[in-house]
Amino acid sequence: MSNPNRDVYWVYCTAPDRDEARRLARALVEERRAACVNILGEIESVYWWEGAVQTDVEVALAAKTHHDALDALIRRVVELHPYECPAVIALPVAGGHPAFLDWIRAEATGIQ
Repeated sequence: MSNPNRDVYWVYCTAPDRDEARRLARALVEERRAACVNILGEIESVYWWEGAVQTDVEVALAAKTHHDALDALIRRVVELHPYECPAVIALPVAGGHPAFLDWIRAEATGIQ
């Protein structure tokens, strides 16, 4: 149940609304930058921006990808995203169901 190579990543990002989240998710999967993107739903974000505390409702996304596609995934989110500074954070997956991790490796090739 482990992932000794740590070559699979869970990527968290946010979008301003559900339509934008769907557009991002679809592009990442169609372009093979992610094997799967979950649209997690609305969240309330409280953050510093331009010298003040801001509060917004956003939609969270979780993408599963392989190391070989990670940089391309991050670049593509930044290219497509309407925010000046989109939140995109990649975390290595420490373990999981081996067949699922293999599926991510096979599908998130970064090759269109």
